[in-house]
Amino acid sequence: MGAGAHPLYRHGDSAVHRAPAEVKIVALLLFVLAVVATPRETFWPFAAYAVIIVAVWRLARIPLRWVLPRMLIEAPFLVLAVLLPFAEGGQRVTVAGLQLSVAGLWAAWGIVIKGTLGVAAALTVAATTSAAELPAALSRLGVPGVMTSVLVLMIRYIDLLTAEAGRMRMARIARGDSPRALHQARAIAAGIGALFLRSYERGERVYAAMLSRGFEGSAPDLAVVGAPPKATARQWAAALTPAVAAAAVSVAAWTTVGLIGG
Repeated sequence: MGAGAHPLYRHGDSAVHRAPAEVKIVALLLFVLAVVATPRETFWPFAAYAVIIVAVWRLARIPLRWVLPRMLIEAPFLVLAVLLPFAEGGQRVTVAGLQLSVAGLWAAWGIVIKGTLGVAAALTVAATTSAAELPAALSRLGVPGVMTSVLVLMIRYIDLLTAEAGRMRMARIARGDSPRALHQARAIAAGIGALFLRSYERGERVYAAMLSRGFEGSAPDLAVVGAPPKATARQWAAALTPAVAAAAVSVAAWTTVGLIGG
């Protein structure tokens, strides 16, 4: 993996890739807030949000075949959404012979659509922003230096631990292990424990190395240490356009609800 990259980064040279990281982070936050604030009973705004995301994917040259498999990260939330119509109380409705809760169906719809749009937007930023851009971007947004250092190290070590887990799995298979067999559950649990210990020991070694180099618990201002130039007003305006469009859709959705309710 190249320097400054992370597992979700997709190399490219589009306008979205070249946009300053701090602007993309703010745009992501505004977009997610607009999606979350949208009333779930109104359907058309979510189609508009999807169009905005797909337009950004086209601009960033991110194919659907690359994005869709990585969106499986939201699978646990989808399982929760499937269970809600059965677990919630209140008014019931019959769907395919099943008695489902109306409130649960609305809750499930809200989780699925808002979660999917949020994950898609986050993957878009991750795919176009390298790890090397994050320290300066977070510092310029006012994030404390210690938190910035922790976040950047976390991204780096997730990659390292994933590689270590892959090597351990390969070693087990080379010795005749079958990771998918139920009777190997104990060996898999022991491997997870060993990975945790190795991670802890690696962290201790890194911390000792930092202390030997004069680390005193405070992090430098990463926005001035070899950082790229700050975003210009034109770059802010261009990169925030999708987020502003999403905010306008959210306001229009609430206006529509108010008119209907009135």
